[in-house]
This record gives sequence, structure tokens and C-alpha cells, in this order.
Amino acid sequence: MLTVEDVFKIAELAKIEINREEAEKFRKEFESIIDYFNVLDEVGEDVEPTFHVLPLKNIFREDVPKEGLSREEALMNAKHVEDGYFKGPKIVE
Repeated sequence: MLTVEDVFKIAELAKIEINREEAEKFRKEFESIIDYFNVLDEVGEDVEPTFHVLPLKNIFREDVPKEGLSREEALMNAKHVEDGYFKGPKIVE
């Protein structure tokens, strides 16, 4: 299937340097990847694609407007408040 020379060519294209020992290791790994793709090629055309293992549906709650926090409630735990607003550090001089 795949030769060590093929692995060296791939390494050259990827701009990485490998030695003979590493090339043999990568050759075995590439072959296992190619074998897996061959298994995937055996899947028939009539198989539905699986996007998720379980059939999921988005469950949305009704978007109902409701009363928000009052200014006092929103500012209740703020560390720095000035004139009814959050006070932050000065960024622009």
C-alpha cells in the first residue's frame, strides 16, 4: 500500500524532517487510517447520515416579555455606583 518513500514525500510536503525509524512508524499509522477509510467506503448508499447519536430536538420556551429589574435591584450588589449608574474605571484621560 504505502511505502516509506511515500512517507518521506509526505514529510517533505509538510516541511518536516523525519528519520527512517519515524517514517516506518508513520507508514504503519497512515495504513491504519487508510484501512479505516476503506471500511467507511463499504457503507451502503441507503444509510442515513448520523448527525448525532441520539435524536435531539431543540426545546424552546415561549418568549414572553416580563418585568425587568428595577434600577435599585440592578445596582444593589454593585461595588461602585454613581448617580444611579454603575461606575467603572476611567479609561480615556
